[in-house]
Amino acid sequence: MSIHQSIKTSIPEALKARDEVRLRTLRSLVTAMTNEVVAKKRKPDEFLTDEEALAVIKRAANQRKDSIEQYEKGGRPELAEPEYAELAIIETYLPAQMSREAIEVVVRAKLTELNITSKSETGKALGLLMKELKGTADGGMVKEVVDSILQ
Repeated sequence: MSIHQSIKTSIPEALKARDEVRLRTLRSLVTAMTNEVVAKKRKPDEFLTDEEALAVIKRAANQRKDSIEQYEKGGRPELAEPEYAELAIIETYLPAQMSREAIEVVVRAKLTELNITSKSETGKALGLLMKELKGTADGGMVKEVVDSILQ
C-alpha cells in the first residue's frame, strides 16, 4: 500500500478513535496530496507515488515548523501547541532523519573527496550533499554542519 493510500485509510480509524488532531492532520495531508495530483494534471481520485507523497509530507512538516517558529517569535506559544501536535503526527510518515553525528561523518567524507576547504565553496558542497542525503537529513542541519566544518 502506498503512503497516500495508507494516509487515506487512516482517516476512518482517527474518526472512530475521536482523535481530532490526528483527523485534522490526516485530512489536511490528503487534501494537499489531492491538490498535488490535480497540479500534475491527473484525475483527483488517483494516488501519488511514494516519492511524490513524501515531497508533500515534507512540505507540510516544513510549514508546521515555520508556523511554530513564527508563533514563538511572536510570543504566542498557545498557537504553537497545535502545530507541534500536527508536526508529531506528520513526522510519523517521514523516513527517520539522520543524527547530527551521522551527518557530520558524511559531510567530512564528501568535503575530503571534493577537496573543499574554503567557505566560498559552501554552495557547491551543499548542492552535492543534499542530492546524496535527500530525504534522510534535514537541510538546515546539513548547512549548519558544513558551516561549522568550513569556518
